[in-house]
Amino acid sequence: MRWRQHRTRPPRPQTHPTKDPTLTSRSDRTAALVAAAKAKSGKKTDDAEQGIRRLLKRGEPVTFQAVQREAGVSHAFLYNHPELRARIERLRANARSTRTDTAPTDSANTLVQTLSLQITELKKRHRTEIQALRDALEQAHGENLELRRQIARGGPVGGQ
Repeated sequence: MRWRQHRTRPPRPQTHPTKDPTLTSRSDRTAALVAAAKAKSGKKTDDAEQGIRRLLKRGEPVTFQAVQREAGVSHAFLYNHPELRARIERLRANARSTRTDTAPTDSANTLVQTLSLQITELKKRHRTEIQALRDALEQAHGENLELRRQIARGGPVGGQ
């Protein structure tokens, strides 16, 4: 007798709507499942909305893939949800048009890079010319020093 009492378990709490004893008819169970599905969909919608807000707050592009990663929902959910799909497509299009508006900035950057390269080349050429002039000046100083020494010795200047 003790063995049987030890082996029996207490009844498990009923958490699944289809196994709820109060839901006796098929329509009651169906209604409970529909309500659970709507609640789950609402939660996913809220998660996706929060994901979009976080992406916008961080300044990241809003794409289906970014929202899917951020919110933890599937691509299919986002594409099949008309309001979310329209919002993501609108935000994605706005980001693309903003990027095309900044194209002159890219050409301005190209101009800056080109001018920077020209300045670098001019600096390099300038350094080369300065070094050539220093070498010539050093040679002239050496010749000048040699001539002064010859004059100081009283010798002929220029090898006469």
